[in-house]
Amino acid sequence: MTNPYDVLEINRNATDEEVKKAYRELAKKYHPDNFKDNPLSELAGEKMKVINEAYDAIQKERMSASPNNSGSYTYASNFPRIRELIVNRRFSEAEIMLDAAGANERNAEWFYLKGVLMVERGWFFDAQKNFEAAHRMEPGNSEYRDAFYSIKNKSGNFYQNGGYNQSKRNNSGCSGCGTGCDVCDICAGLLCMDFLCNCFNCC
Repeated sequence: MTNPYDVLEINRNATDEEVKKAYRELAKKYHPDNFKDNPLSELAGEKMKVINEAYDAIQKERMSASPNNSGSYTYASNFPRIRELIVNRRFSEAEIMLDAAGANERNAEWFYLKGVLMVERGWFFDAQKNFEAAHRMEPGNSEYRDAFYSIKNKSGNFYQNGGYNQSKRNNSGCSGCGTGCDVCDICAGLLCMDFLCNCFNCC
């Protein structure tokens, strides 16, 4: 692989903030939305892939080289990157990074982000458990608190005893949308999108 610092057009001695700034500027420049119906879209997509790989490589390198006072690595530095991945709907990559955290590194932020990924999958019962854990660990954090109470309110019509509430479905197979969707995928999808937007203030 090409030197990741060369890819981001920065010096190896760049600060963490300079690394993030360089990544954001390149990601904005080569974002797929800028190349819709453009013959260069495929090349831009490849460039974006290389940029993401370079940024991830630098993050991993710095995480492994920077032990904290207890002698273990500071995993929390990954959380801003995981949030970026979620906002960009790169959920699989975000989950891989989350699952790489050790049990002793799974703090309130970890459970919160895990909950957001569970919402994206439509696993609202599991999402609620993760949000509850985050809220319990840091009850003063308004983001975690709002997520916990929001999922409790919004998932009420979808889950009952850990599954979809079958008793509220109409004859067409859906609990209200009337389209005949087998497990109310459309309804769950809309709930998911609405929730993700609220969590990250992207809408």
